[in-house]
Amino acid sequence: MNKKVAWITDTAALLEQSFIEKHNIHVLPLNIVFEEGAFKETIDMTHDEFYDKLRTAKVHPKTSQPPIGEMVQLYKDLKAQGYECAIAVHTSSELSGTYNSSQTASKMANFKVYSIDSKIGSYPMVKMLEVGKSMVEAGHDVAEVVKHIENMTLNSELSFIPSSLTQLHKSGRVSGTKAFLSNLLNIKVVISFDNGKVVMKAKVRADKRAKNYVMDLLRNDMKKAEIPEVAVINCNNIKDAKTWREEILQEFPKLKVIVIPLSACVGVHAGEGTTGLSWVKY
Repeated sequence: MNKKVAWITDTAALLEQSFIEKHNIHVLPLNIVFEEGAFKETIDMTHDEFYDKLRTAKVHPKTSQPPIGEMVQLYKDLKAQGYECAIAVHTSSELSGTYNSSQTASKMANFKVYSIDSKIGSYPMVKMLEVGKSMVEAGHDVAEVVKHIENMTLNSELSFIPSSLTQLHKSGRVSGTKAFLSNLLNIKVVISFDNGKVVMKAKVRADKRAKNYVMDLLRNDMKKAEIPEVAVINCNNIKDAKTWREEILQEFPKLKVIVIPLSACVGVHAGEGTTGLSWVKY
């Protein structure tokens, strides 16, 4: 008989509501902190409301992890509902304390939680949940499932191109001089996840070169591994994301290419207009 396993994540995954309901996923919302207080992502404001507020904010917002008290309460509730354990897939521990808090909350609630540091965010987290859930349903041991998901963290890629460095400057990621000069000279940067850390991969002139740099990363991985699906990720820029999707399909007509939004917490730092690609290697 299979264990009764709960599934948990945070809003960095930005799951569709239909996915949450279908797979019974418990989602802990990350917080966006504006001058007047904290707003829970996907609960206290929609993405449209977030970007409207971001454009007019006098003080740049910050992001914060879910309160540990909410985690403890969730774990106690799951225990009371008869769950034997939970598997929690969280955003990179290099960017948020959510993963570490999950481990602490597990001890406080006296409930077994297999906390997984995804070392990334967005699309790969969705695939980790999807694959892990199907493995549990197929009868695989929980430890085996956790190990498989941890291996997926080593084979997940996400690279994006901020629309400008203005937002990164506001969030304290780059200096004002760098942001000014980059915008003046139309310099684009490519930012990628590398073992959980966000690193600058390239600095090039113009969008086209930046996109080609990211495409080269994809092309190289496609030569070495099976990549059944690619996600075009974006911060409130579905128009450019759809255009990029069509360009990918012209080159790889058999590839499944989807368009998905990034978490508003990414939007706080990378800025509205950001686009990128994400995939998992098999």
